[in-house]
Amino acid sequence: MAFKTAFIAHAPDAEPEKHRSVIETSKYKLFTVLVKSQAQAVEECKKLVNEEGVRSILLCPGFTHRATSEIAEAVGENVAVAVARGDGPSSKVSMEIRKSEGWFSEERRK
Repeated sequence: MAFKTAFIAHAPDAEPEKHRSVIETSKYKLFTVLVKSQAQAVEECKKLVNEEGVRSILLCPGFTHRATSEIAEAVGENVAVAVARGDGPSSKVSMEIRKSEGWFSEERRK
């Protein structure tokens, strides 16, 4: 039986039903899903747990403590929920790249 885990990441133009993938071996199955909002993240995590049997969820660094807590509450105590966090310099590099790609423009916020 494979260990089933998921990685959930934010993207301003994400469409979860379209932007997803599965990578698997006989012992490991990794689901990836891009989401635009916290509501989408919660919904996708619940579906992955209930429909696919995911037991571990890794969230991108953009998830706040409060958002992570909401997801943990939604999927239940038998599912591990963690956040991939970088150090200060790595976070700065990542932020600058996303800024240059227009992730935080006024138009995207609408």
